[in-house]
Amino acid sequence: MPSNGPLPNGSAASPVQLTTPPILGINLGNSYASIAVFTKEGVAECIANEDGERQIACVLAFHGEEMYIGNQAKQQLVKNAQNTITGFRNLLGKKFSEVPQDKLSVSTPVIQHPSLPDTPAYKVKVLQPAPSPLPRTATNTPAASQVATPRSEPVEVERILTVSEVTTIFLASLRQSAEDFLGRKITGVVIAVPTWFDDAQRQALSMAAEDAGIHVLQLLDDAGAIAACTSDSADGAPTDCTQLIVDLGASSLELSLLSIREGLAYALATLSDSTIGGDEIDSKLIRFFAKDFTKKTKTPLTVAPATDAQDKRAEAKLRLAVEHTKRTLSASPGAATCSVESLKDGLDYTGSINRLRFDMEMRSIYDKVYVKVKELAESAEIDLYDIDEIVYIGGSASLPGLDESISQGFTESVITSFKAGTVVGGGVGDPTTILARGCALQAHLLVSLAQTSSEELLETFNKESEATSVAAISRTIGLLVPQEDAAGSLGGIWIPLVLKETPLPCRRMLTFEVDASGANTKVGFELWEVKEGVKIDHVKPPKLDGEDGEDEELEEVKEKTLTKEAYLASLSLSPKNPIKGKTTVQVQAIVSSTGALDVSFREVIRDGFGAAVTATIAAP
Repeated sequence: MPSNGPLPNGSAASPVQLTTPPILGINLGNSYASIAVFTKEGVAECIANEDGERQIACVLAFHGEEMYIGNQAKQQLVKNAQNTITGFRNLLGKKFSEVPQDKLSVSTPVIQHPSLPDTPAYKVKVLQPAPSPLPRTATNTPAASQVATPRSEPVEVERILTVSEVTTIFLASLRQSAEDFLGRKITGVVIAVPTWFDDAQRQALSMAAEDAGIHVLQLLDDAGAIAACTSDSADGAPTDCTQLIVDLGASSLELSLLSIREGLAYALATLSDSTIGGDEIDSKLIRFFAKDFTKKTKTPLTVAPATDAQDKRAEAKLRLAVEHTKRTLSASPGAATCSVESLKDGLDYTGSINRLRFDMEMRSIYDKVYVKVKELAESAEIDLYDIDEIVYIGGSASLPGLDESISQGFTESVITSFKAGTVVGGGVGDPTTILARGCALQAHLLVSLAQTSSEELLETFNKESEATSVAAISRTIGLLVPQEDAAGSLGGIWIPLVLKETPLPCRRMLTFEVDASGANTKVGFELWEVKEGVKIDHVKPPKLDGEDGEDEELEEVKEKTLTKEAYLASLSLSPKNPIKGKTTVQVQAIVSSTGALDVSFREVIRDGFGAAVTATIAAP
């Protein structure tokens, strides 16, 4: 988009109504960015820029005297790649010597700044007004009626921009778009950052934002933004779960495993791989259509990588066209087209691919992601069956085939946004908007704290993320009701109280009904630590009519298991107010930061609570 462009007809929604000062959540990706605000309806909503775009390409382009930002700038990659800047987010806070030089670039390359040592920069050519002529004096100036003042034509000059300057320009455009949309000045933002951003990169991003006129309330890790978004909007979802985050961006794959307990997120393991990304998906799709073009026109076309000038231009056109193809495949099970005018030698091209063929082409990438997911689970010493929910981030993660490939190793009850039908259209699980909406929710929380809490609490809460060591429960603690005829290895009814990987300190409370029949009956429990595992059996598949059943492959069947690990205590009391042979009890467990456990057990009666029984287990 030009830095100041008109609103396209019918492209942007009406301004949203805010209940708080205008604050933003921003997801600044390496390829795309998005902006979200917290509305009066109590939801975080992504807003559009002046071109009606909710997914804004992180691209700057210079053409003559014009500067383009966003998706219009991306169009300049076809004929003006040498003046188009992409991929600047990942270079923030890095030295030029740290930038890989062997990676092919489809835009202007990164150079060493001529006057700032070891600083990455970009060199572009722009037109700027020519210097004004010398002022004329009374003695050398002819009459105005005799000589017209010559018009100075713009001259082409080279402009050097550091990565921080490019980021500042882009963030300023996001701020301006939000202010134009809302009709009010922005007072602050929360920006999502990758977990692998170091202190130098975080500081560089904060400085670039401040230079863009944006007050940064917090730099929020991607995992924290997701936790804020999913916990806020998941009606009826369990408050305690283990969550896998799959962030398939353009340039890398980021995996995180979170233990979410009562809304608090605790990182179990993270993994990053720069050899897997959405660019590889684009390249495979581009090669597929280039091969189809050659087959139809008998015109050779070599792309991804391309060396010939014509092939490079054709590849740039295909890269723009396949964006629409991927979005269509994400939203519809049917075929998607790819149309390019004058792809090569003046020949137009139109091709199509259905989802089945697309998934076949991308199978190797899906398999790579699945292998990395298994590596992540192994590093956290948990089985895939222990994971309750899969959350996807990034436009490339919107592909249904990726979810089908990854979720094959999980339990059938695993929650994904594809199963819930919220993967597109700004839904709860939309991978393209989830980070921005999570940041908007966090920004709303920060403003609420500022209005209701002390400055010390806000300062502590507002502090940027740091690598801290957090203690957590290593094994699940629960209550066992012994029964002689109970099924399973525990020998009774198991009631989990504090799940493993719960950050310390913590408090959990359960209220439930138990059998209290008989005059002298006591209600009692045993308190245990248990070890959770997965039992794997190999069984023969059921025979179908007409099959001989020979040389059958055994199917792998998994089942979650619980094993007694450590006996902690016993608790019992005599019910005072049973009703129809049953009574209600309340159990509370408090685990200190050192691991000391305090458990109280009491009967719930009509007018309050009965006598309590308490057990305290010291930390090991």
